[in-house]
Amino acid sequence: MFSLIETAKENGLDPYRYLVYVLKTAPGLDQSAHNWMASLLPENAPDDCSVPKIE
Repeated sequence: MFSLIETAKENGLDPYRYLVYVLKTAPGLDQSAHNWMASLLPENAPDDCSVPKIE
């Protein structure tokens, strides 16, 4: 869990939103597919997981 949180921070993601995304998405993935985890990587997270930029 700590690794996911720190990885989210390093990739400019809101840790809470990213964890919610991962925990909601993972159970529905076809684990027999070759790279099923690729969609859960931070670079593939939806835009709503990003930390809003303050200008």
